[in-house]
Amino acid sequence: MKIFLDTIGCRLNQAEIETMSRQFRVAGHEIVASADRADMAVVNTCAVTTQAASDSRGKVRAIARAGVSEIAATGCWTTLQPKEAASLPNVKYIITNEKKDLLVSEILGLPKESFDHEPIDRVPIPGLHRRTRAFIKVQDGCDNQCTFCITTLARGEGRSRHIGDVIRDVNSALAGGSKEIVLTGVHLGSWGNDFGLHLRDLVKALLQDTDLRRLRLSSLEPWDLDADFFSLWEDARLMPHLHLPLQSGSDSTLKRMARKTTTDSFRELVDAARAAICDVAVTTDLIAGFPGETEAEFAETLGFVTEMNFSGGHVFSYSPRPGTGAARMKGQVKPELRKKRNRILQESIERSARSYRERFIGKSMPVLWESTTEYDEFGWRMEGWTGNYLRVSATAPSPRWNELDNVFLQEMGEGVIRGEIH
Repeated sequence: MKIFLDTIGCRLNQAEIETMSRQFRVAGHEIVASADRADMAVVNTCAVTTQAASDSRGKVRAIARAGVSEIAATGCWTTLQPKEAASLPNVKYIITNEKKDLLVSEILGLPKESFDHEPIDRVPIPGLHRRTRAFIKVQDGCDNQCTFCITTLARGEGRSRHIGDVIRDVNSALAGGSKEIVLTGVHLGSWGNDFGLHLRDLVKALLQDTDLRRLRLSSLEPWDLDADFFSLWEDARLMPHLHLPLQSGSDSTLKRMARKTTTDSFRELVDAARAAICDVAVTTDLIAGFPGETEAEFAETLGFVTEMNFSGGHVFSYSPRPGTGAARMKGQVKPELRKKRNRILQESIERSARSYRERFIGKSMPVLWESTTEYDEFGWRMEGWTGNYLRVSATAPSPRWNELDNVFLQEMGEGVIRGEIH
């Protein structure tokens, strides 16, 4: 049977469909790059914003229009809205998050033990989700109660995967040719809390017990870390990039969000990271127009974001999610004002990101190529990432997908640095 896999949202969703891909392949099925070639499709949905929920519905409808008669819907939006998901065209299976790890065995009618043996090598999913980097799920769920977040309701309580299971998945990815491993989770920094360990213990084990070449950590909540954590970066295989969600630069807004941080503690953490990790990129997430956000609070956020001089980030206009505390708060900010504040914060982030990128013009850095396309008489055009998450493009006479090259960074482009392979 030919299977098409698609996903919306976070890196954790990407990690999960990579696991599904391996399990379908273990059972003898083929993963295809487009829905019009598939007998069955699985869509891993998202609900973090109203737009993500809309995109999830749109994905399912598009796959049905492509002629796929059996669709399995899973993920956060499906978990929160199972009846609506079931009403979409050609949806035959509704798999909520609590049963997602058993999705392949339930669809195929195989015992879960069928997939417990040593997994086959990772092969990147064909099509849009073909990645050089292997996303490895190490944790799921979240015990935080951030008032804007629907994910806690959709994913449940925090729970960690055991070190041995993570090492097995990493070795599978390495055997499949992956040059970079990315650890993912809903609340990655809480890994190990449920059995008396800390994320640093997992990182140390992977650096010690596997032959990985590049290890990257996805989003980390600032309250899970201390200055000592950054000593791990003495091992150059850890990529110098930290994504630390701030959400707001106003302490009063952070309090309404129920974030376990303040601007002072966040500043201290970033200062410690920059002191310990050479050329570290610090990126963030921000929410514009959170309920009750006054002009003064927004000015505090803008000032703090400017001070932090982030290397990049994502800005989201506040999106009320039913069932969350923030959706019930008074003082909901008008959508047009949310969009205006979003644009202002985006401009601030873009200025500091460009300033950060400019520091590396004229230097040579290793780049892992993520995509390759034919480029007329020049051969092939590649795009990829440095260790500190600079997006780089270059040309070569042959495709270099999933290869590491030293690249001389020549000039700034629009969101990308143009370089030349040494």
